[in-house]
Amino acid sequence: MPPIRLDEIAVNDGGALYRPPPRHDLLRRPLLGRLLRARNGRLLLQLPLLLVALLLIYDGLTGPPLAAQNLATVGVWVHYRGLVMIALLLVGNLFCMGCPFALPRTLARRLSGRGRRWPRALRNKWLAVAAFVAFLFLYEWLDLWAGPRLTAAVIIGYFAGAFVLEALFAESPFCKYVCPLGTFNFVAATTSPTQITVRDRDVCRTCPGKECVNGSARVLGCGTELFPPTLRTNLDCVFCLDCARACPYDNVALAVRPPGRELLDDAWPRRWDVSFLVLVFAFAAVGNAFGMVPPFYDLLAWLAAALGTANEALLLALTFGTLFVALPVAVGLAAAWLSRAVVGRAEPLRIAFSRFVPAFVPLAVAIWLAHYGYHLAIGGLGIVPVTQSFLLAHGLNWLGDAPNWELAALLPGGWLLPLQTAVVLIGFGLSLFVGQRIGRRDFDDPPLAARALAPWLLVLLGLAVAALLTFNLPMEMRGSMLMGG
Repeated sequence: MPPIRLDEIAVNDGGALYRPPPRHDLLRRPLLGRLLRARNGRLLLQLPLLLVALLLIYDGLTGPPLAAQNLATVGVWVHYRGLVMIALLLVGNLFCMGCPFALPRTLARRLSGRGRRWPRALRNKWLAVAAFVAFLFLYEWLDLWAGPRLTAAVIIGYFAGAFVLEALFAESPFCKYVCPLGTFNFVAATTSPTQITVRDRDVCRTCPGKECVNGSARVLGCGTELFPPTLRTNLDCVFCLDCARACPYDNVALAVRPPGRELLDDAWPRRWDVSFLVLVFAFAAVGNAFGMVPPFYDLLAWLAAALGTANEALLLALTFGTLFVALPVAVGLAAAWLSRAVVGRAEPLRIAFSRFVPAFVPLAVAIWLAHYGYHLAIGGLGIVPVTQSFLLAHGLNWLGDAPNWELAALLPGGWLLPLQTAVVLIGFGLSLFVGQRIGRRDFDDPPLAARALAPWLLVLLGLAVAALLTFNLPMEMRGSMLMGG
């Protein structure tokens, strides 16, 4: 592939080089830094996750059809989602760093040769929004949580999609513009305590080859074509660290930062697609949980009677289309218009729409954590009898001869609702803090800043209340033997 011009690179709307050198750099830690910077350092995460993925595919296709007894459904829909949330909050985007779907990348890049440029019209987050919403719809419509074979097919589809798009195009478009998992991780990673940056921006300014992006003879450069000194947000970074391995000056850093620091800076692109993605992420956090409580099924029954149809796909499409798309559009535009009106600023609606959107991330992450954490807490130990059953089916009795199918909960059931409530309230408090800081940043007058935030505060409060009401309702314990699978 020919050298990439910096004006072709999507750099998170970055213009100025990242200013302060990092105070704490994980790549400078004696053992951890050497492992991460090693040429095959990423394989330390990728190979174990590849083996896990292959195991899930195998058991999904050949194992028990009951979801609660199959490694594919338990591993993906109970454990993966909860553990990813914990990793994002404590460390960063570890899954994308160790993503097994990216393993065929080298072969795909060789097949692609020079590689076509991803169409300019698609170099945004609109396709990612569509894929994210479609994935949530398919999850509910196809009952992916209850289908080991369908879950295995999803994993295979990820491998195929990543390989094909990598082979046809430059810029790793599957990771950056398509992958629903990556889209979820990108938004949540904006609250993470780590970020790629550089130690000395002057080194990058005078670097002739820009190997961090273009790569070298031995090491691939950044697959998503991000230029490290301009990175100001985690919204596109897969944490592959190829930039660090390719840099001939050892100038790339994996910096430790205050969690959510980028939400307080004027770092995010003022774009419709990015802003709408965050709102969809926030509304889907509530909507996805709502899809597992009794009133959701009452709503479907009412809608079926009103429309005179029992077509589940149509009913779910209408419901999720309203909750995940139409509602964020309507509420977001209304809040932006009111915010602009009360401050009397003559500015594009796009700017008013995008200003306070970062404030939604803490609450959204908290709701996703409360939801996915619930399923992990209620069924986390279920992996033990499932693994035991898998081993016994293959003539191995390493964990004993009789699986205990009552083994499931990591935490007492009485703890869960108080923990969920606390997590949501903390998320709401952090969102309010971020919103207030954004207001003070953009408006010199504190009362004016408060008026600008007020419409958005009502939306945040509505989401928090909806989440708390949803978590107070009986929720399906999907993938647990308590529900029979």
